[in-house]
Amino acid sequence: MSKPSEIAASPGVHDAGLPEARISLEAFRELLDQLHPFAGVLGIEILDIRHGQATLRLPPNPANQRLGGIVAGPMLMGLADLALYAAVVGATGVAEAVTASLTINFLRGAPAGGIVAQARILKTGRMTAGEALLLPEGGGEPVAQVVSTWSVPRKN
Repeated sequence: MSKPSEIAASPGVHDAGLPEARISLEAFRELLDQLHPFAGVLGIEILDIRHGQATLRLPPNPANQRLGGIVAGPMLMGLADLALYAAVVGATGVAEAVTASLTINFLRGAPAGGIVAQARILKTGRMTAGEALLLPEGGGEPVAQVVSTWSVPRKN
């Protein structure tokens, strides 16, 4: 089975017929640097942005672990929120979108190591909805499932 990062990096059947992302990977990285510098605190890597889809990676870091050597929940929530933000901006082009709700279901302990978030948007509009799966980078079952809604202001 392919690693999550290999799946996201390769074009697939899911891309057929999707419009281009409303922001490029490089432009999104610049957006984070300029307007959301807090995003760099976790060291999250932006791997891929497409129209309504994004793949991000939380690299291995002992500082992200809690007792028992698993990745701490707040780190996973931060990763999921940023992945969904990337997917929202990729679908709408609206950098001013903000999280309205985020529900995370922890499915199992996240083993020490990199964690990959695969986010996709299910509905766009003033209230945009999406979901994300968080997977161990080395393969295995998802460690968390996230559902989120976003408030997306109208472009002037």
